[in-house]
Amino acid sequence: MTLAAETTVQSDRAVRRRALQLSLATALAGANASVLYATASIIGSVLAPAPWLATAPLTALVIGMAFGTLPIGALARRYGRRTALLTGASAGVISGLASAAAVYLGLFSLLCLGTFFGGVYAAASQSYRFAATDGAAPALQPRLISWVLAGGVAAAFVGPQLVQHTKDFWPQHLFAATYLGQAGVAALAMIVLAGVSTPPASGAGEQAARPLGEIVRKPDFIVAALCGTVSYALMNLIMTSAPLAMKMCGHSIADSTTGIQWHVLGMYAPSFFTGSLIARFGAPRVTAFGLALEVAAAAVDLAGVSVGHFWAGLILLGIGWNFGFIGASALVVACHRPAEKTRVQSFNDFIVFGTMAVGSFSSGQMLATGGWAMVNWTVFPLALLALAALGARALRAPPQAMP
Repeated sequence: MTLAAETTVQSDRAVRRRALQLSLATALAGANASVLYATASIIGSVLAPAPWLATAPLTALVIGMAFGTLPIGALARRYGRRTALLTGASAGVISGLASAAAVYLGLFSLLCLGTFFGGVYAAASQSYRFAATDGAAPALQPRLISWVLAGGVAAAFVGPQLVQHTKDFWPQHLFAATYLGQAGVAALAMIVLAGVSTPPASGAGEQAARPLGEIVRKPDFIVAALCGTVSYALMNLIMTSAPLAMKMCGHSIADSTTGIQWHVLGMYAPSFFTGSLIARFGAPRVTAFGLALEVAAAAVDLAGVSVGHFWAGLILLGIGWNFGFIGASALVVACHRPAEKTRVQSFNDFIVFGTMAVGSFSSGQMLATGGWAMVNWTVFPLALLALAALGARALRAPPQAMP
């Protein structure tokens, strides 16, 4: 074996090992997020000064995601990926402690602050999928993204089970013990991330970085960012509203928690083969299929309000998000050079989560004024817009493998 070939094998081993570590970190981060998604609107409805503010804590979470993307990217460029990821996980610890204190003290504003820090943690965890591709061969990158997100399968069980077994541990303060457990899970994630080895942000022989404005004006990036934004925003819009909508329809907290568990499972279980599907059919087709499944989820939700309708819609929504978001992430990775990665990736996530913040806040108003049906009707025009953009992209000449 030549030295060059041996170096390649070692590099592949290194990136695969890093992907597995980041997959475990994703499981822990996903558990934190699923705790907040399952509980924050319910606690918000109790503590909020007005009914339409019930989903404001989840809006604060999404604002935290948007706020955290650019600073996390800047930390990664200056100090390396690991420092940025550890900083994000520490925000998860703060989130759990602040949310527990909010429940104990009955402070709605402190609950929103706690979920905001949860959003900063989520922003850092979203960059795990990109961190896994650092230094990897282009053909391997979609699979690495898929492997990292596969860690969310464990989150589908850890988060909801944490809620189920701790929600009544402190009877007079619903979910207070849950949030303390959430802080402990984030602390465990810090231990995992401390062992992740990542390459420097740039290296010798790389092409010079282009101005960010030049990259984001290119049609391929615009389509990639649009599809990622729509895939995630629609998923968040419905998932944010679902627990409170189920409560309004007379369903139990256990029913809504189980629905979120199946939803999170749908979000991450397909990751075991999404990368292979992208390799076979291409990222644009997989992304389009994901968007179509989100439309199907909305159709199921509009068909009825039984527990079965809610659960089926949430499962389809999760699977649609997986295909749509992983496909869009693969499109983003193909838009930049190695030296440009942290700026382009963090800017893409800023767009995604900034848009989500608007949708998350709107979900509370939609639910209060137009009901569950209005929330789901919103899916159709936005999904069709993203599908049209993908169609227009397909009519152009295929882009080169490396920009």
